[in-house]
Amino acid sequence: MVTRRHDPERRDRIIDAALAVIAEGGVAGTSHRRVADRAGVPLGSMTYHFTNMDELLREAFTRFATRLSERFAARIEAAADLDALAEAVVHLVHADLSAGPNDLVLTLELYTLAARQPAFRQITHDWMRRSRQALERLVDARTAQELDALIEGLFIHISLDPTPRSRAVTRDAVRRILSL
Repeated sequence: MVTRRHDPERRDRIIDAALAVIAEGGVAGTSHRRVADRAGVPLGSMTYHFTNMDELLREAFTRFATRLSERFAARIEAAADLDALAEAVVHLVHADLSAGPNDLVLTLELYTLAARQPAFRQITHDWMRRSRQALERLVDARTAQELDALIEGLFIHISLDPTPRSRAVTRDAVRRILSL
């Protein structure tokens, strides 16, 4: 009789390993074998915990988007007024959203996957909804939508542009949207 080793964290390790593999080689370079190797689990564990690669990718990107949403919401919720919100957004753009070394790559991989496969779009829609809800605590829905788009765009530009962007320029853009 073969006994199975009880490993309640195995599924979580697989999801975290999938994010690490995606960050290294993109969605296209992600395979069951690479994820299993990274997670330190037998290859058979992959199909035990996930019916296919799409399910694993959905779980992994949902975890990633939730983690960034929580970081975003915590920063925004600490703002008591519009001036504090402007400062919170500057900090989000310049520090919080790229706190993890792979956050930019994972964000862009998720956007690309969502653009190509509607089944993944729900993850990005939920992410945007959570961001806007956090912002709507201090601003109306239209302003929240505009500010959310600015935040995402600035995060990508700041992450990819070789010329550093000053916090003052970001602050000015945010204050314009907030009509401050």
